Amino acid sequence: MSRVAAIDCGTNSIRLLVADVTEAFDGAKELRDLHREMRIVRLGKGVDATGKLDPEALERTRLALVDYALAARRKGAERVRMVATSATRDAANREDFFAMVRDTLGVEAEIITGDEEARLSFVGAVGDLDPDDGPFVVTDVGGGSTEVVVGELRDGVAEVSAARSVDMGSVRLTERCLHSDPPSESEVDDARRVAADVLAEAFASVPVEGARTWVGVAGTITTLSGISQELPRYDPEAVHLSSLTRDELHRVADLLIHSPRAEREKHGALHPGRVDVIGAGALVVQALADELHARAKIDRVIVSEHDILDGIARSIA
Repeated sequence: MSRVAAIDCGTNSIRLLVADVTEAFDGAKELRDLHREMRIVRLGKGVDATGKLDPEALERTRLALVDYALAARRKGAERVRMVATSATRDAANREDFFAMVRDTLGVEAEIITGDEEARLSFVGAVGDLDPDDGPFVVTDVGGGSTEVVVGELRDGVAEVSAARSVDMGSVRLTERCLHSDPPSESEVDDARRVAADVLAEAFASVPVEGARTWVGVAGTITTLSGISQELPRYDPEAVHLSSLTRDELHRVADLLIHSPRAEREKHGALHPGRVDVIGAGALVVQALADELHARAKIDRVIVSEHDILDGIARSIA
């Protein structure tokens, strides 16, 4: 058994997982959570327009990392891996980010490729599922990018057959298209066109036609599940392995897309840091649902709390 700490620094949030990892008789790695934490730091604020990380966003991220480093030490983590994704991949001043992480955490941050991000998301997402339900298509709608991955679970090991990451997420799409509160119909129509065009690149590279089960991960889809269940507050246990039909997904997504922020704030399952970008994220999920219905006749999504963070933890055990 080994105790590891995994940190995922995305465009909108930064998350920590401290877990014990054991190897099963078939070689599969099993996780036992000790501590999970998420903070909205919006590291990618403005990156799509300026090409640079905002100093205030860097400071918010640093403050979160100070606490994460302390939590990892207190829990006795033997190894730490931190990966950074879309926002830092695109930033001209990412060396400032690297230096901050070294000084704060004591390890190097890794800026992983979109394909590696997709692979780690898949490995984390399918570990709790029945292999007979595969092949799986896993989608990860983040703040700056969206990943589409197809693969299977064989003898406890996740095998990816195709993956693609595209620069389209809740923060990017909000900053590009959805400027009003609530968004105007023309803004929503423009956002739908942008999302469809960008996601077409992913589906051109990832053949989903043979997939049997759709698994959705990350904050947008988990929030949609929480709101669909009318949870008074976000509950990871209620969300994990819940499911949404395509019709219900569209209903909840439309509610968020067209609501003003003051109305969105009333949903107990919606984190305050997602209020301004959840509409764009929901719009991307709708586009994914429609493509998967058309290409693979899939009309239901399984919502998983386990994602790239779990994949990172498994990778260093």
